Amino acid sequence: MKAQPPNHAQSTQRHQPGLSTPSDFRRPEDPEWHWLEDRDDGRVQEFLHAANASSDAWFSPLEPLAEALYQGHLARRELAVKGLATRLDHFTVWSETAADADYPQWWRHPNDAAEASECFLDLEARARAQAFLELGDMALSPDEQWLAWTEDTQGDETYTLHLKRLPDGEPLALLDQLGAELCWAEDGTTLLFTRYDATQRPDSAWRLPLSLAPDGGCRAGDPVLVWREADPEFWIGLGKTRSRQWLLIESASKDTSESHLVPADRPATPPRCFQPRSAGVEYALDHRPGHFYILHNQDAVHFQLDVVAEGGLGGEGQRKTLVPHREEVTLEGVDAYAWGLVVGERDHGEAQVSLRRVEFDAAGDIITDDTLPTSAGPLSVGLGDTPHFDARVLRLREESFTTPASWWSLDLDSGDRKLLKQAPLHGDLGPADLACDRLWAIAHDGERVPVSVVRRADLVGQALPTLLYGYGAYGEALDPWFSAARLELLARGVAFAVAHVRGGGERGEPWYLAGKLEHKPNSFHDFLAARDTLVDQGLADAERIVAYGASAGGLLVGASLNLAPTAFCAAVLDVPFVDVLRTMENPDLPLTTAEYTEWGNPEDPRDARRIRDYSPLDNLAARDWPTVFLQGSWHDTRVPYWEPAKLYARLAQANAETPSLSNRPVLLRTDMESGHGGASGRFKAWRDGARQDAFILWALGLSDGAGPPRT
Repeated sequence: MKAQPPNHAQSTQRHQPGLSTPSDFRRPEDPEWHWLEDRDDGRVQEFLHAANASSDAWFSPLEPLAEALYQGHLARRELAVKGLATRLDHFTVWSETAADADYPQWWRHPNDAAEASECFLDLEARARAQAFLELGDMALSPDEQWLAWTEDTQGDETYTLHLKRLPDGEPLALLDQLGAELCWAEDGTTLLFTRYDATQRPDSAWRLPLSLAPDGGCRAGDPVLVWREADPEFWIGLGKTRSRQWLLIESASKDTSESHLVPADRPATPPRCFQPRSAGVEYALDHRPGHFYILHNQDAVHFQLDVVAEGGLGGEGQRKTLVPHREEVTLEGVDAYAWGLVVGERDHGEAQVSLRRVEFDAAGDIITDDTLPTSAGPLSVGLGDTPHFDARVLRLREESFTTPASWWSLDLDSGDRKLLKQAPLHGDLGPADLACDRLWAIAHDGERVPVSVVRRADLVGQALPTLLYGYGAYGEALDPWFSAARLELLARGVAFAVAHVRGGGERGEPWYLAGKLEHKPNSFHDFLAARDTLVDQGLADAERIVAYGASAGGLLVGASLNLAPTAFCAAVLDVPFVDVLRTMENPDLPLTTAEYTEWGNPEDPRDARRIRDYSPLDNLAARDWPTVFLQGSWHDTRVPYWEPAKLYARLAQANAETPSLSNRPVLLRTDMESGHGGASGRFKAWRDGARQDAFILWALGLSDGAGPPRT
């Protein structure tokens, strides 16, 4: 017996013992499979293990292909990786990952003694005793003699705080059940950290006084509460200005924020509120001596940048606008230096980020206002690690769909731009062998939706089997990114496309607002419009398109399949958010209350109705869905394992009840050792990716006959 019916009539696994079909687990009183939410019920793990065994059996004929994809991926990339070194006040630090290692080591040498290198944190060694290890945050003390870091060893995003004297002091575990973030105060003996409430919301900021001895001894005092956020829709975050004069405690919801400041050298000082929160107003701060810079959207939906004297906390009348609100651009970030500012700007029309330099003279007047030079787009661009407040040589990081990540130095005085490092590639496909285009789909309401597509240059002009990827939530922008693993698909003739749907941030703040709350269905229509445009313009084979979405992208794909189940030959849903209404109705789950402003609060009947109208499990067209590969994680606190499990159960149940569907593969793979981000070690993550890509190639008819027949 199996965890699902046979996927094709000649299945050799039909009588495999020890497995159970979903129907064996059905409860008449629970047709929606909600009982899978009880992780303490032993039958839940039995169900998931049975589904894993069934998935393994189905994938067995594809194992040679998955292995070839995995080995091909390894052959294309440099396995031994040395990070770009960063010069701090006393030491130069960098990371190194050995060719056979899953995790990096962190190294340093004195700034004037490059020959005296020493390893000060070995994550590979720390991971040997753990099935899972994720570094949350790491922070060097101001004198660079102590390292604090947080670790998650389960995948549930709950962290333990560690501290050690550098370079080789004994690591001390100080506190557990914490948030990831850390920040040193400038007194050198105080750490700031966050704690969770019962729903795993970072609801409070704490300071930890330390007595640090030169010989590596440490005594921690009692943690002291600095700030607690009572509103369940708000989360706490920590930061420190590059000027190193102010600690920042930010309390923010999805659409409102409030910042509190503490002098960095006097961390016991009670925090001062910079500007009290006002519903719908977001702001972010940075600092230069004498001035605060406020990036905000008050009466400026696309944000504007103001400056206020340092003594004018909250003083509206003392503000001066430096970069005004514009209809065609969203301001995304501000970084302050001794000489001025770098402002991130996103052009709405081209869906492209640029970096703007604003430099001041001694009197505070603008003497330079220009755009920093970058490579030709579309590309991702951002500031690299430039810790010094007075730095006049900046680091920039660039990446595109055809070019691996590269780091550049830019001398602000001479204008010289120098390539410092680029991720190397091996094998038969390099940037010159790839072609990338930006298309514009026309959505149901006439909106123009950007679509990116990359494929082999020698295949341009052909309608190719295509993998279509989307996300479309939280204002996250799917700016271009490179993937060595993706080359294995491209080499086999697959096109990779990205639908930059509303709900993301690719075209700025208006793009996000047009795909959330009551406008969320725009995301689904945009995704389907992107699919149709790829076909209409002759880039994609209409019969061979696989949809892919992870997390909120799983919602995007799931809802799109309910709207147009025949638009795709298969779909991959990774940790998919598909039980939206039921999840949002449970305020005790992590993330729920903090996301009312993203999806809506079901206590409002109007919100409940809107969510119900698109939530994939509430609108499941189970009879019509294509082949699907679902992936979940047992320790996932963002999208619990039961969401993909319930979708699997209901699709497999439809297969069992309808003979015509019995050949349709419905696969579920639950990682019992990881969380929302999947495996923490890079080799396991790459193997998981190779299995996923083998499924995609099979679904596209490119598996060289391996695997079950396509239905």
